[in-house]
Amino acid sequence: MNSYIKEIADCCGIKSELTYHIARHKFATTVTLNNGVPIETVSKMLGHVTIKQTQHYAKTLDFKISEDMSKLKKRLIKKGALV
Repeated sequence: MNSYIKEIADCCGIKSELTYHIARHKFATTVTLNNGVPIETVSKMLGHVTIKQTQHYAKTLDFKISEDMSKLKKRLIKKGALV
């Protein structure tokens, strides 16, 4: 599988080293968690037995906290809970 991933990287002009593990990690963070897929769903997709295994991926998403809090603030303002 690693050789296929490297071949795809070459075709796409990606210079950094890619492996199955890196591709899996990027999928979990960039494709799913960064786009609002719940961690429980990501955990199932990755075949993890516990959420704790998946939380390793979520730790890299510090910027997501700010984004999520901004969304919450907008919702609360819309409901009149914040002035």
